[in-house]
Amino acid sequence: MTDTKNILNRTNAGLEEKLPVKIVQFGEGNFLRAFVDYAIQKLNTEAGTNFGVSIVQPIAQGMVNMINDQEGLYTLFMQGIKKGKEIREHELISSIVDTINPYEEFKKYLALAKEDSLEFIISNTTEAGIAYSESDRPNMQPPKTFPGKITVLLYKRFQHFNGASDKGLTIIPCELINYNADTLKEIIFKYCDDWNLGSEFKDWITHSCSFHNTLVDRIVPGYPRDTIEDYNAQLTYKDNLIVTAEVFFLWVIEGDEALKKKLPFDKTDLDVKVVENMQPYRTRKVRILNGAHTTMVPFGLLYGKETVKDAVDGNFTGEFIQKAVFEEIIPTLEMDKEELETFAEEVFDRFRNPFIKHNLSSIALNSISKFKVRVLPSLLGYIDTYKKIPCNLTFAFACLIRFYKGTWNGKELPVNDDEAIVSLIKEIWSTNDFGTISEKVLSNVSFWDQDLTQIKGLNGAITLALNEIEKNGIETGYNNFKLLY
Repeated sequence: MTDTKNILNRTNAGLEEKLPVKIVQFGEGNFLRAFVDYAIQKLNTEAGTNFGVSIVQPIAQGMVNMINDQEGLYTLFMQGIKKGKEIREHELISSIVDTINPYEEFKKYLALAKEDSLEFIISNTTEAGIAYSESDRPNMQPPKTFPGKITVLLYKRFQHFNGASDKGLTIIPCELINYNADTLKEIIFKYCDDWNLGSEFKDWITHSCSFHNTLVDRIVPGYPRDTIEDYNAQLTYKDNLIVTAEVFFLWVIEGDEALKKKLPFDKTDLDVKVVENMQPYRTRKVRILNGAHTTMVPFGLLYGKETVKDAVDGNFTGEFIQKAVFEEIIPTLEMDKEELETFAEEVFDRFRNPFIKHNLSSIALNSISKFKVRVLPSLLGYIDTYKKIPCNLTFAFACLIRFYKGTWNGKELPVNDDEAIVSLIKEIWSTNDFGTISEKVLSNVSFWDQDLTQIKGLNGAITLALNEIEKNGIETGYNNFKLLY
């Protein structure tokens, strides 16, 4: 049977008006298309901007050809729970106006530097993308690294416009590392020195360009391979680039009033925060969203839950996680309580999303180091503030230690960590003495960067919780434990 659906292109979609290239975007993957390009589309349709995006493929193998085949168009499906209500919506995204593979079109890549209308560089080249390589050279076509490619582009722009101060660019990296813009700028300056590009160019970068640290937050499952026909059935055209994402959207960008004017997100309904310091928002995300994940994983798996949704929907497990977040994590954070609670409610809506299956076993990787970063600061902060042990976070800590024993009720647990850590904790468990087990794990400075047996009452509480878990199981053990804490 012949597919009679329209070919997806700008003529058939009635989108033949050409937007000027104002944004160079490094990366063409699902996240950028479901996050940044969607946000740019919102600015164009709701705030009256005319931002066209030119995509640069950051590695030799990519998908710009597929994007070209549809003239930059694709459909974004957004699905999830918002304030308890199920949301399903989709939108044709049209903000991408050009694509470039610099490995095959290097002259076209350099020509971007001459675009008079160009204002921004935005990127997401994975956590490994913002990296320095001493083998990069300015005459490579192109340099291997993403910072190397940007340095070449900026230098070409500096030369073409004779160092004009109004031709600097606003650079907004979205890679998932802290201080992403600061790190990128530092590497660019290193290339400036390595390649002897001169002090005037460095001064131009310093005074005419601006770099903005960011925090991005949206789950993007991407192309729905297993159910693609169901998605295409909702469209009047055939789309080979469908991307799916949750409804939730948060973009925090460090910047000032000038950046707010350049990016008028206040005229849209997107949650984009331009703030002087994004670190409180990063801490909020790590402690509440990531902290809740790490808290629920060993606890939930030991109780028999398989997914995040199962855990938060369960009567016992759901209440446990809610209390950990609202009664023990939020009180330790130095932000407005109402704002924190609103964010936490949004997090739980995300956890309940029926369109995303998030297995607890898949987020059990490196649980020791995750607990140190995401949960331990809340646990210790609670003790420091209230001079008592937080019941739920402490019990979750005990569940973590019990999880690393490796088996539960005769079944293998999905422990996934460095072999040295796994072996050491299993060896500690061979003592079969809960006090010894607790003391040896808590005192291991390589795990926690401190000796946790020095925290008054923690060793005794973990010992008691381990004893309850082993003898009475998770639910009864917890109920007995909370009578004392």
